[in-house]
Amino acid sequence: MSIGRHAGNRFTPTVVSAESMYDAIQKQGLIPFFENVIPGYSIEELTPPQYWFDGEEDGLGPWDWKIDCLRSGDIVYGKFLCGGKASFSTVSWYRELRNYRQSLPKYQPVGPQSVIMDYLATHGSITIKEVRHLLGIKKSAADALMTRLQMQCRVVLGDLTRVYNGQDLSYKGWQVASFCRPEDLFGAGAEDTHPPKGFTNSVSGAFSFASFFEDTGGGLETSHSPEESLELLMAHITELTGCTDRRLLLKILG
Repeated sequence: MSIGRHAGNRFTPTVVSAESMYDAIQKQGLIPFFENVIPGYSIEELTPPQYWFDGEEDGLGPWDWKIDCLRSGDIVYGKFLCGGKASFSTVSWYRELRNYRQSLPKYQPVGPQSVIMDYLATHGSITIKEVRHLLGIKKSAADALMTRLQMQCRVVLGDLTRVYNGQDLSYKGWQVASFCRPEDLFGAGAEDTHPPKGFTNSVSGAFSFASFFEDTGGGLETSHSPEESLELLMAHITELTGCTDRRLLLKILG
């Protein structure tokens, strides 16, 4: 990551620890991990260059801090934005994305995707290694399959385990992911109904963010139509980033 990526950044880079990364995700509500089509709108661009992953044991930065964010219990992590890239969300915003995505014909599970969903319903979680064994496919195919299910908002990362190698058991950032259904992590007991700190609610239009948070309860159910969910999501990203280009917003939201 170069210092130049902060040029013109709408946000001041503030992610310098696992705690500040968690706070940034809560404040943004919905944010890609990596640089994307909207300048400044990523955890990568919120991180000063000296804290970004550089491949050294003591320089893992957000690449490692994401484990603590995931294990907080109220952050959703998976490849569900920007056409299948790593992203974070609070439960409140993920439920709207899920509501919109699962209304689209192209995001319905078919074939081996349905096999994975049946497996998760019985076993609760699955790793890429287990996907390969279950379906008899290569790692690249298993990765693509799980990315597709994450884009459908049917699968999220349930946990990340650090891998320690060598005689000195060194950790170089290698992690093993386990996947599960979002409803198994963020069911009826999940609570995430407050607007992000610092949110101004200044977007004009048919939808009020105040009523959005009043209308939704815990868990993954929403009272909004898929079309309303999409408009809420687009208005939220516009509020965060200043981007009003629907083409770019749809590239983020898929």
